Amino acid sequence: MWRDAVLVAGKDLRIELRSRVVLNQVAPFAIVVLALFAFALGPNRAPMLQAAAGLFWVAVLFAAVLAVQRSFALEANDGTRDGLRLSGLDPAGIFLGKAAAISVQLIVLEILLAGGVVLFYGAHIRSYGAVLVACAAGTAGLAAVGTLYGALAAGVRVRETLLPFLLLPVVAPVLLAGTRAWQVALGTGPGGDSADPWLRLMLVFAAVYLAVGVLIFGPLQEAA
Repeated sequence: MWRDAVLVAGKDLRIELRSRVVLNQVAPFAIVVLALFAFALGPNRAPMLQAAAGLFWVAVLFAAVLAVQRSFALEANDGTRDGLRLSGLDPAGIFLGKAAAISVQLIVLEILLAGGVVLFYGAHIRSYGAVLVACAAGTAGLAAVGTLYGALAAGVRVRETLLPFLLLPVVAPVLLAGTRAWQVALGTGPGGDSADPWLRLMLVFAAVYLAVGVLIFGPLQEAA
């Protein structure tokens, strides 16, 4: 399983390195989203700082949808998806490999977006530990859910519009918990609030969907 996961992740990342779609298209889109929010909130720094945590995660969710669509669009033509399914690779390894490749891309985007939050909104990170754990858990959860629903929507003609409809409601806990954890880390949350409960929620969310993906990705792939 782990060997197959490394093979699949390496394949997806090599394709991305050659095409640079995430760096040339998805990353600029996410930065533009942050910039537009900054313009919409006006020159007053107070509301921008208050909204920085939530806007960061909204931008991450939009970028995650595009990254998942890109991951499965690579296999939409020339029977590539069927070839991967018939290759003899462990379905759990395929799931983990695709989730790992999406996670790497999201981490790069999150680093850029964190810089955008500091630049556009004047935010100051007070707890790097909370930020790192929230980003790691949120990335794992988004990648796992995105891989599952990406596989489910891959065989449908309207997959480009169906995927956001399926994915965004399910990842609402990541948006909520990630925003609360970042508010604590940025010092914009309620006084005395702790990031620990929100971080635990994100870790449980990621663990559940990773386990579910390992168990059901094979039948899901066949059904799709």
